Parts: sequence; structure tokens; C-alpha cells
Amino acid sequence: AMGNWLVNHWFSAAVLVAWLGINIFLFTYYFLFFDRDARYFYTRAILGSALAWARASAKCLNFNSMLILLPICRNLLSFLRGTCSCCRRTLRKQLDHNLTFHKLVAYALALLTAVHTIAHLFNLERYNQSQQATNGSLPAVLSKMHLQGSKWLNPIHSNQTTVEYVAFTTIPGLTGVIITLALILMVTSSTEFIRRNYFEVFWYTHHLFIIYFAGLVIHGIAGLVRGQTEESMEEVHPHRCARYLTQKEDNCWHDCCKDPEFGSIPAESWKWVLAPVLLYIFERILRIWRAQQKVVVTKVVMHPARVLELQMEKRGFCMEVGQYIFVNCPAISLLEWHPFTLTSAPEENFFSIHIRAAGDWTERLIDIFQQQKPRIEVDGPFGTASEDVFQYEVAMLVGAGIGVTPFASILKSIWYKFQQADQTLKTKKIYFYWLCRDTGAFAWFNDLLASLEQKMAESGRADFLTYRLFLTGWNTSIANNVALHFDTAVDTVTGLRHKTIFGRPMWNAEFAAVATAHPRSVVGVFLCGPGALAKSLQKSCHQHSSLDPRKVQFYFNKENF
Repeated sequence: AMGNWLVNHWFSAAVLVAWLGINIFLFTYYFLFFDRDARYFYTRAILGSALAWARASAKCLNFNSMLILLPICRNLLSFLRGTCSCCRRTLRKQLDHNLTFHKLVAYALALLTAVHTIAHLFNLERYNQSQQATNGSLPAVLSKMHLQGSKWLNPIHSNQTTVEYVAFTTIPGLTGVIITLALILMVTSSTEFIRRNYFEVFWYTHHLFIIYFAGLVIHGIAGLVRGQTEESMEEVHPHRCARYLTQKEDNCWHDCCKDPEFGSIPAESWKWVLAPVLLYIFERILRIWRAQQKVVVTKVVMHPARVLELQMEKRGFCMEVGQYIFVNCPAISLLEWHPFTLTSAPEENFFSIHIRAAGDWTERLIDIFQQQKPRIEVDGPFGTASEDVFQYEVAMLVGAGIGVTPFASILKSIWYKFQQADQTLKTKKIYFYWLCRDTGAFAWFNDLLASLEQKMAESGRADFLTYRLFLTGWNTSIANNVALHFDTAVDTVTGLRHKTIFGRPMWNAEFAAVATAHPRSVVGVFLCGPGALAKSLQKSCHQHSSLDPRKVQFYFNKENF
């Protein structure tokens, strides 16, 4: 299974290894540089190893700040996907892991920020102690150099200064506090729970990234951490002259009598982030331009359980199976864009989405559409097409809850290809499993399954699609209703010919049945659902694949929608 994963995800693995490698290299290289370089001999005399910890983490922070914006340039990724259309699909598919990489970089930023902040708190404490010291030690002597003009090494020049005072009154201190707060708010508001239930909170707090980047660029400008200048190094090298600082003679005559001079480390964060920020600005301008193109809402369908279906047309819009779009409704908010999976098939002359009430924005959109047709803006489509489904003779499709949405497009498209005798379609049989917690969510998808069921029966191909609906959360009133209508031809919950099964699927039994029915087929297993389900399906694929390559083989594909 591990070998199989590496074959399919070699690009992701290579990116991960390269990213980790560069981070480790930058940290190690600059840690050793600041821990050993003679220019920072005097700085280390005051600060100790906390200097190296602060500077090494700063380099890695710059590197990751450079990367964080790249995975969210949707149009850039679409362009890359287009330019590498000749590449293998597995490579293009891996560009869809962009958000996973974005989160990974964000976690690295959070960890490095903690290291950088803690190191600088130690530094401030040591600067303070050295300034207040009167024992004639090297740190104490170095801290008094500000009395001789601009030669200072210790940024704290007063005995009354506290760590808190420096943190809130100096440029590095204040910007450091602000960008750390911005980062904390962005990380905490982007948890799965908040994104799913309070998308607006996530959306608006994420725009603190503007403050983060502005603060990052300004952060190092004051140059509070200093090192010895090159000219001073040539005149009074610390290895030769450091001891004379603590035991200075009154009538000094040799070449170490001159005091060392210090200069700031130049601010360089802007060099790291300039290109990605310009690229992102271009991305946002492109999004605004694309959003201005007119979208016509051709049909509005209100399904039960407050699910709104919008059928739309837009000039030049060209979609593929399994893609998604971003939708904006200026009547609700000019800034908010929400992602929705396309539920139409490419063969249809419109594109559609199904919107369920989940949060303030969707609630308001549904309310507005029940009264009028507001203007809608669309950006997309994005994502790699889920064409793998068409490459297998037998396909097992598993959708959990709202994860069923992408399969609407896939099932419709397969049916169109099947009717048109499309040569690219190898599929002869589909098994579809839908796991759902409540009956309300079945409603709109029911209509689709019912129409497919009818079309297949009419063309004498009712056996092309076998589907099983699993109701995982149910109460006694449903159970009593089922008991009453046990012998009816259609299901009491969905009204479909195939009965709803109560409880969770027994995957071993399902896989064994498919293996028996198709003893010599290659079966593609596709999931759009939670990670725990992915693990059990992967295990079943492994267990039920025959050791003989000529017999049944199950291949697992997890889709990221």
C-alpha cells in the first residue's frame, strides 16, 4: 500500500521532502553562522545562544512566508494545470493538494513564530540585565557603549526599561506583537468546525494576512540586533582585542585601544515576500476581472430540507467532472466568495450547484432566491477533473453526507457517455454507496437517482447502476414507518426502488459480493468522505484484491473536494 501511495503521490512526496530539507538547511546553516561568526562575538557575549535561535527561526519564517501565498493562487494553479496537460494526470491531480500544503506551511509559521518570540524574550531579558550590570564584565562594558555616540550594541539604553516597554514601543516589538496576534487569529479561526459552521469568521479573519505581511516587511527595519562592522573587524578583531575591553589601560598605546563599532543587520524580509505578494495581487485582480463576466441564472429549484439548486449559464464556461466554482452574491456581501462543487455534467448546456443551509451566508442566499433572482458572480471552474472513474470497468463510488455532491456530476456524466456510446468510457457497472445521517439530506439527490433509475429502466439497462443508501442516524418513528411498509415496491424513506439500509455498511460483505460478481475485473473504489472511512476502504481493497494479477483487483482513490 505504501509503494502504491508513493507511485501515485511521488510529486507530493518530493515537494514535502524538498520543503523540509530547505527548512532544516536554513535553520542549521544560520544557527551555526550566528553561533560562531566573529562579527557576532560581542552580540553573543550579551545574548548567548538565544541570538542563534532567534536569527535561524527568522530565516525559516521568511522562507515560509514566501511560500504561504503560492498554494492559494487558484488561477496560477489552473494555469499550471493547463500547461502541464501533457503531463501524467497523477501529477496534475497533486496540484489539488494545494490547501494541504498551505496548512502545513501555516503550522510551520506558527511553530517558528513561537521559537522566534521565546528567543527574543530571552534576548530582551539579557539586554536588560547587561544594561543594569555594574560589575565591569564584558556584557556590562558593551552595554555602556551608547554613551560614546552611535557605537551602541545594546538597544536598551536606560535602567528603567522593562521587557514590556521594549515590546510595545519599538518597531520590532510592536510589529512582532501585531503579526503574532494576526497569525494566532488566522490559525485558530481556520479549524474545520469554524470553516464549516461560521465561514464568515474564517473568511474575514484570514484577511489579516494583509497586516501580517505589512508587519513582516517593517519588522526588521529598526535593526535592533547588531553585529560588528567589517571595517571595525579589520582594525580590532574580537579574537585579538576582546580582552582589552574589560581591562582598558588609561594611556593605551597598542592597536586594540580603539573601541569596536557596530552596525545593524539589514532588513531582508521584503526580498523574500515581494514576488509572492505581487503574484497574489495579480491573482486578486484576475479574480475581480473574471467575476465581472455576466452569469445568467436559468433555473432555481428549491428542494426539501432547505437545499437550493441553481442552474446557470456563462459565456465561455467549460467544466469537467468533479470541479468546483467560487460564488459571490453582491446583495449579501461584496467580499465573500464561497466554494461549491459542480453538480451538473459537462454534457449539459448549463452548470449547476446545490447549496444547503449551513451558516449565515447560505441562509441569506436561500432567503433571497425565494423572493427574487439576485445578481451572482462566479469564479472558476477549479480543480482537476475526476476522470479516473471512467477508466475502470467496475466502479465503486462511496459518498458520505454532503460528500455525495461530486458524484451527482459523475453519475450524470457516466450516463450521458453510456448513452452516446463514448469510446473513452470503459465503465460497464457502477456500485454506488451513500452514507447519510438524516433523511432530509437525501431529498435532492433522490430526484437525481430517481430520474437516472427511470432513464436506465426505459433503455433496458436498469442493471447498469446498483446503489445502496445507508441511513446511519435514525429514530423510532422511521423504524415504525419502515415496519409498516416493509413489503412495498419502493422505499419508505426515499421512494426509490432500492431499499434504504439502516446502520453502517459491512464493507467486507460488500467487497466480497463485488469480487464474486466480477472475478476478473479491475475495480476502482472512489471515496468522497472522512479520513476514518478512507482507512477502512483502503484496508478492504487490500484484503479483497486477488494475488493473481489476472483476477479481481481493487484500487482505492480518495478524492479531495
